Amino acid sequence: MPANQEKLSKYEKIEGFVRGFKLSSLTYKRIMQLLHEEMNSGLSKTTNHMADIKMFPTFVRSLPDGTEKGKYLALDLGGTNFRVLMVELNGKDVDIQSKTYLIPQRIMLGTGTQLFDHIADCICKFVNTHDIMGEKLPLGFTFSFPCKQEGLATARLSKWTKGFRCEGVVGEDLCILLHEALKRKGNIDVEVVAIINDAVGTLMSTAHSDRNCEIGLILGTGCNACYMENLEHVGLWDGEIRNPKQVIVNTEWGAFGDNGCLDFIRTEYDRELDTFSINPGKQILEKMISGMYMGEIVRLVLERLTMEGLLFSGVDRECELFVRGRFYTKYVSEIESDHDEFFRNTKQALDELGLEGYSSEDCKIVKYVCTLISARAAFLSAA
Repeated sequence: MPANQEKLSKYEKIEGFVRGFKLSSLTYKRIMQLLHEEMNSGLSKTTNHMADIKMFPTFVRSLPDGTEKGKYLALDLGGTNFRVLMVELNGKDVDIQSKTYLIPQRIMLGTGTQLFDHIADCICKFVNTHDIMGEKLPLGFTFSFPCKQEGLATARLSKWTKGFRCEGVVGEDLCILLHEALKRKGNIDVEVVAIINDAVGTLMSTAHSDRNCEIGLILGTGCNACYMENLEHVGLWDGEIRNPKQVIVNTEWGAFGDNGCLDFIRTEYDRELDTFSINPGKQILEKMISGMYMGEIVRLVLERLTMEGLLFSGVDRECELFVRGRFYTKYVSEIESDHDEFFRNTKQALDELGLEGYSSEDCKIVKYVCTLISARAAFLSAA
């Protein structure tokens, strides 16, 4: 067989294993329609209990106008890192001092008491460092997991996502858990005045400088969106109908597809990732587009191509390509940024995985897989 025909045949075989990531414009339009239907279902009081996209009202009724002043503490919890911030507002001028702390996996999978004690420890270290232990400061808590808000400073966790599974937190008032942990420390005096998620925080911070912003979008470890909605459309709103007759709605759209409506686009790799996740059947959209999962989807495809003899000929099966979770999502973006035949970033990633003897053709295939999967994530996010 001529060499060019043999090469063509190889790429045709590869296409057969990745074709599911290439969705048509009509398919994306269908997804848009499904998402619209699910959002309406979540907004309606009569169907919200059946909806996967919960469309929680946040009790945030207005956007900043740039005249705000004051000194505040802020907490930001939404992934493996946790931030404590001191924010000083003086109109359009904003001064921020922050420190990032790691949350070990043992705490992510431990008890709620362990998690909130760790948060309290981090706050204590921060206020000592910045010599504000004696000041009573209002505190805003960005808690980026699905919550049902019962007030601006009252929220109960609906479910854990993004690798967290702390016992004794689901259904509990998060601000009370934080206050109790701070009380156990005994020497921190703060008042939690608001609890929001990162999408709402993104919207509020951007609106501070651009009053035209009315949508907050998160594409990171997880994914979510929020937007300003008219109160008359928010079936779960049971507060006063007064001006401003609007409220920010937290969509929690990462759960889109949990009811099976996206099964027609899920690939074998999506299903395998879901099966081995800590929350099978949950956060289906998030598992196709977010930073926590995208690298693993790429790894599963590369593993399959390798097992089929289409990639990394003679590879050692003990290398880390065959270890779940070892192909980081940062590799995907780094590999995509290779724009010449030297494949510097691709080679660095493959070296870190312990691969040896790979060819330029292997690098080209790896980049192609990364491009397909990130493109699907981008299109799904836009839909």
